[in-house]
Amino acid sequence: MLSSKIRVLVVDDSAFFRKRLIEMLDKIEGVEVIGEADNGINAVRASRRLHPDVITMDVEMPIMDGISAVKHIMSDSPTAILMLSSFTKAGATATLDALDAGAADFLSKDFGDTTGAHDAASDILAERIFTLAKRPYIPSRSSIKTEVAKAPIQKQATSKERYQLIAIGASTGGPVALQTILTSLPADFPLPILVVVHMPANFTPAFAERLNAQSSITIKEAADGDLLKPGLALLAPGGTQMTVDQHGSSRSLVRIKEADISQTYKPSVDITFSSLANTYRKGVLAVVLTGMGADGLEGARLLKSNGSSVWSQDEASCVVFGMPQAVEKAGLSDRVLPIDQIGSALVKAV
Repeated sequence: MLSSKIRVLVVDDSAFFRKRLIEMLDKIEGVEVIGEADNGINAVRASRRLHPDVITMDVEMPIMDGISAVKHIMSDSPTAILMLSSFTKAGATATLDALDAGAADFLSKDFGDTTGAHDAASDILAERIFTLAKRPYIPSRSSIKTEVAKAPIQKQATSKERYQLIAIGASTGGPVALQTILTSLPADFPLPILVVVHMPANFTPAFAERLNAQSSITIKEAADGDLLKPGLALLAPGGTQMTVDQHGSSRSLVRIKEADISQTYKPSVDITFSSLANTYRKGVLAVVLTGMGADGLEGARLLKSNGSSVWSQDEASCVVFGMPQAVEKAGLSDRVLPIDQIGSALVKAV
């Protein structure tokens, strides 16, 4: 009889870390560690032989690094890959490379030494493993197809004159999805853009730099007091909350505050969307992208109640159809689009 457990392959060059991670995974009901590898080449071989449901992958390894291993595995037999990396600037850049190559998500290698931190890390690890295992195929930037089974849904016509701001929220799978959208926008894009993605503080500067280098519009990590300007995308810094204050009829300022320890998402799509619902009312076009959970749902509800529009990413092109599904199921999505059509749709809408 075949096992119904989620089969996990652990890849890391540190025998100590592999042992520690395997011990954590062994305590998660419904998860089975089926193998381990100490470098990228052995990871590729083990993936071919064992066909795991999820792979945990180190970034820096001898012989073949994790990024190269991800490329080989996604080309050979696409698998849900969870990157485990240090939250340094170099680690952030390497992890973003791995996500671009097709990895589904990432976590810090620092699981904490205290019992409480260890238990919390185990819960997060379990959530990611179970969520990623639900999808047999994880789309990457290079593998997203233009054809989708479900045609885009349009519930109401849009007016090119009604929008004053674009707001985008994302989580798991968000970095690649955002890259797909923002790099498709022209340099003369006429509206400011606010972007909220669930990322730690050490990752958002590197992510903003990467997006800016690849895009025609200007993209930067938001700072307190930044002005909203046409063709400028501001990325909420990790560990903070981003809101907007309007000064006079034409000046809007970004406000960045340290997140409260009790807040689940730092930054939170709901907090940013809700701020915009109060400031801009019907002038916002909000887009909810791939991600686990339902962050953005309540903010989208407020935006809709004030006359703004909400779009969501379709299930076929999502890494995790959590956040967009919550918005769509609530009847808040004016349009449901595949990720590779959102950028061009934004250009036409504004």
